[in-house]
Amino acid sequence: MKKFFQEIKADIKFKSAGAGQKLTESVGEKAPKEKPNQLARQQPRQGPTNEAQMAAAAALARLEQKQPRARGPTSQDFIRNQVPEPKEEGSTPLAVPGVYFTCPLTGAILRKDQRDTRIKEAILSHFSTDPVAASIMKIHTFNKDRDRVKLGVDTIAKYLDNIHLHPEEEKYRKIKLQNKVFQERINCLEGTHEFFEAIGFQKALLPVPDQEGPEEFYVLSEAVLAQPESLERHKEQLLCAEPVRATLLRQRRVFQPSPLASQFDLPSDFFNLTAEEAKREQKLRSEAVERLSMLRTKAMREKEEQREMRKYTYTLLRVRLPDGCLLQGTFYARERVAALYSFVREALQNDWLPFELLASCGQKLSEDENLAFNECGLVPSALLTFSWDMAVLEDIKAAGARPDSSILKPELLVTIEKLS
Repeated sequence: MKKFFQEIKADIKFKSAGAGQKLTESVGEKAPKEKPNQLARQQPRQGPTNEAQMAAAAALARLEQKQPRARGPTSQDFIRNQVPEPKEEGSTPLAVPGVYFTCPLTGAILRKDQRDTRIKEAILSHFSTDPVAASIMKIHTFNKDRDRVKLGVDTIAKYLDNIHLHPEEEKYRKIKLQNKVFQERINCLEGTHEFFEAIGFQKALLPVPDQEGPEEFYVLSEAVLAQPESLERHKEQLLCAEPVRATLLRQRRVFQPSPLASQFDLPSDFFNLTAEEAKREQKLRSEAVERLSMLRTKAMREKEEQREMRKYTYTLLRVRLPDGCLLQGTFYARERVAALYSFVREALQNDWLPFELLASCGQKLSEDENLAFNECGLVPSALLTFSWDMAVLEDIKAAGARPDSSILKPELLVTIEKLS
């Protein structure tokens, strides 16, 4: 069967381009339409119908029968057991314990307040094994002014180019440390001295013409001078390097179907404001919303929305699957929608089948649009709906085949939790 699916994958791109039915609503989200003569005696909705409750119970039973019981440790287990979690900020459990990162050098899971310190420690520990790489990482990571870093790196590259292009010129093998250019562009950057020493320069006191005392210079060793290709290689490494940054941990979690899917209680890590400032601002907005709703112009509202978007650094997103299960992950507020599509696709059993994601308002989020989550209003949290491309599913059914019944990969179903 898997081979059959692979054979029709070539046609999927063309099939999915055509018009197809969209699943913009999931079961239980929209009340049935009533006839006009029934509107007068319409009663407030108390909850899901008996049929909906029975369908949900059956889906949960199927999931409980399918899911294996044993599972190995996950990053969530590590966060709970090894990293101190923030205290709960209310009576209800937090939707996620906080914002965490992975160190790209050690693989360690870090809290938000640990990332800079621990990355610096990892870079410094790297000097014992590869001092050239460590010094390059230090230059690009420890110094925050990117314009100053670029100027310093370009100047170092110019020094090395002069040596490479004029190996017979002795003056290019020496760099005067008190030189104005060296002091203003290089000496002010952390890691530059370690870089010069790692690639073969040595400090020496040399006499200076028409000057009484000697001056300190960096002098290139003869051994390195005999291998000019090494200097060229180190120069390219320096020019192409980027700052070492911690990787945002998605904290992927899978939940059983729940009526609490749209409820989020977020920790203060998700806000640029402190917890107290966020509460105070929320209170002020609530008090003023009625008064301002009739007075604000469209331009004023758009300006306020832009200001609102900048308050959030991270966003917590949940995707409701056709079987009601929820897939949850943490993202930067300025990440693109394509990052969410990739995150969902990695979790799917049939990851080659096209699908679409819909916001709560029914708006389709296109994977190709270069929009950030905060530009789509998906901050600081949001619930989205997943749906397969119906045109492609119909073609598969017409061919006498059907995709795997399980939407998520088996290893993710092992970790399924109850949302509380």
